[in-house]
Amino acid sequence: MENYSDIDRLELERARKRVKAIAGFYRHLAIYIIVNVFLIATNYFNLDPGEKFLQFNTFSTALFWGIGVLFHALGVFGPNVFLGRDWEEKKIKEFMNRNKQTKWE
Repeated sequence: MENYSDIDRLELERARKRVKAIAGFYRHLAIYIIVNVFLIATNYFNLDPGEKFLQFNTFSTALFWGIGVLFHALGVFGPNVFLGRDWEEKKIKEFMNRNKQTKWE
């Protein structure tokens, strides 16, 4: 019985680490959005007459930091973050259910 509780404790610890990793990613994403909106807005409102807004300098921080956020997401959610493991099966079932609902009876 003691092994069972050790296994439960290991699973609980793994689950806690996973939740912390996911929460850390969402904090990172929120800070990324807030800071980059502030930087881009500051750049927009401080333009000199005749200076263009759409320059690489304006969006370079968001671009490179965004690459970092993408890698953070891949590290937390794995390489299947966009389509998932069972994505194809779920989509097939979704389309089948949608077709059943639209048929006339």
